[in-house]
Amino acid sequence: MKLKILVGSGRKIGLFTLPFLAAGIILNILFPEVFQVGGPTEILRWISFAILIPGVVIWIWSVVLILVKVPRHELITTGPYALVLHPLYTGVALLVLPWLGFLLNTWLGLLVGLVLYAGSRLYAPEEEKILAKIFGESWEQYRRKVLLPWL
Repeated sequence: MKLKILVGSGRKIGLFTLPFLAAGIILNILFPEVFQVGGPTEILRWISFAILIPGVVIWIWSVVLILVKVPRHELITTGPYALVLHPLYTGVALLVLPWLGFLLNTWLGLLVGLVLYAGSRLYAPEEEKILAKIFGESWEQYRRKVLLPWL
């Protein structure tokens, strides 16, 4: 199994996000007061944990499915993939990075998460074309059944 196939669009999405992450970290170090979320407050801490925990579960679950199914050349349509087309990208971008950032008292996680999500929306269609070519009608049926295909 080629690593390129296993990674999908992740390499391009990562390269798209990396400059924003690097600039954000540098700016966060130089001007921490600009990025602080205020502690976080007790309510933000609880909300962050409440979203981060399922986010990490979705992320790990997605990775496990990729590691198991992709080497077998199987289309993944269950678990988090029944909810969104790209739960690994979406989960990390919207459920992990922002809320981890808040727990670390910084807006940087939210900013990087939004950039990562934008990168996934930019590069995922390329991955989808490959999946459509490989899986044909199975891919089209999956796309029609997924709960939130636009997310």
